[in-house]
Amino acid sequence: MEAEKMDENEWKYHGEGNKSLVVSHSQRCMVLRFLKFPPNRNKTPEEIFHHLQNIVHFGKHVMKHFFGENYVPYGEVVQLPLDFVKQLCLKIQSERPESRCDKDLDTLSGYAMCLPNLTKLQTCHFVEHRPILCVEIKPKCGFIPFSSHVSQEMKHKVCRYCMHQHLKVASGKWKRLSKYCPLDLFSGNKQRMHFALKSLLQDAQNNLKIFKNGELIYVCKDDQDGLSDWNELARHLKPFFFPSNGLVSGPHCTRTIIKELIHVITMTLLSSTDACRAGDMKTVPISQGRSYCEASVFSKELVRNGKNKMENSGLPRGCILYKTLQAQMLDMLDIEGLYPLYNRVEQYLEEFPEERSMLEIDGPYNEAFYEKLLDLSTEDDGTVSFALTKVQQYRVAMTAKDCSIMIALSPCQQDECSEQRPVVLASKSRFTFSVSVLDLDLKPYESIPHQYKLDGKVVNYYLKNVQAKDDPMMSNLLKENEDCTLVLHKV
Repeated sequence: MEAEKMDENEWKYHGEGNKSLVVSHSQRCMVLRFLKFPPNRNKTPEEIFHHLQNIVHFGKHVMKHFFGENYVPYGEVVQLPLDFVKQLCLKIQSERPESRCDKDLDTLSGYAMCLPNLTKLQTCHFVEHRPILCVEIKPKCGFIPFSSHVSQEMKHKVCRYCMHQHLKVASGKWKRLSKYCPLDLFSGNKQRMHFALKSLLQDAQNNLKIFKNGELIYVCKDDQDGLSDWNELARHLKPFFFPSNGLVSGPHCTRTIIKELIHVITMTLLSSTDACRAGDMKTVPISQGRSYCEASVFSKELVRNGKNKMENSGLPRGCILYKTLQAQMLDMLDIEGLYPLYNRVEQYLEEFPEERSMLEIDGPYNEAFYEKLLDLSTEDDGTVSFALTKVQQYRVAMTAKDCSIMIALSPCQQDECSEQRPVVLASKSRFTFSVSVLDLDLKPYESIPHQYKLDGKVVNYYLKNVQAKDDPMMSNLLKENEDCTLVLHKV
């Protein structure tokens, strides 16, 4: 990147998360990612550089083994003129959502990450003039805990995402429950996957976005009419799926186009586009644990219709969902089994604080770090080494649970598509496509106590406010306990 030729007017606000903000270039297929910090938290340029370099190394040396190198765009750290960064910050400030403005963009270090803009990703040379459709999905955790450390039986029946939905709605983060259940998407069963994707499109929340030629055209609108959103989306998508027929408007048109979109997304998620296998990881058997969630709307409908058998076709080994799930299942102990091991490491560090660097808790994230993740034993020998290995595996698993899958699609003609390029077919069109994985920053070591408290809060809320209402016997029991408590109170 030629810093002296950079113009802040060529860059635009692209989006942000809790830790970073992204801007994209109007012409070149690249994005810049800047770190964010609370106003009272200052970091030196050297610390910023080290932090960004760790993110790059973690993707390059660790996560590529799980997903395959072609799936992980780890980018590079670049140094930018401070004047450019300050002017860019001023330019985009008005575009940032108010809820994100509690943290400031790093304008002092001059360091940022440069990455490819995957919403505009070109799959091959002949599509440079073709429109690009990109779907970003955050699938969340695709399995139910199978650990014996789980204290509440409900966690073996209902997935974390479905339980957490109730707490989020109660706290006002969302106005309604989503029908999406990650276990349906990760099932490999096309009927369940279609239902999951349709549910995501109905209530995307923060878990689905759609871009057209790099411009965001569909995102969560919790307070707007879903049907009008779908009609607008269908208008954008029609040229991709029905480029030459008379299907132009009306509810049938919208339903047909959405159905085509869901089909294409499903097929790309089940396809393998990476020639290399995902490292030499000894994988956790996906068969462990329950393959469906009792809270899933799809599951409930089957039970209501007298069908007790849930179809679980399984995922092809090379597909992106399989690779994502394998990384997620490094969480073998659940947070309840992991938290005591975290405390063991903490107690050791309290006694020997100078050992933190030697234990490599904060990196370097290299091939040696990855090799330590290969130990899948769960027999605790009481050592700090065992505890730390499990902690690091949990951090990697949590990263995979929160990653985003980017699917870029571009129309192609039959004579343009060869066996060397991945292709997915729709009813009236065909697409070359590519799949990438984003948001692969290793989850902080310090976040584990928060995860432990949040887990308890999510489960307890679900048991008290949701399960009790669904279970008449439990509801009566709670009422009896409440009556007894009232009797014991002093008047």
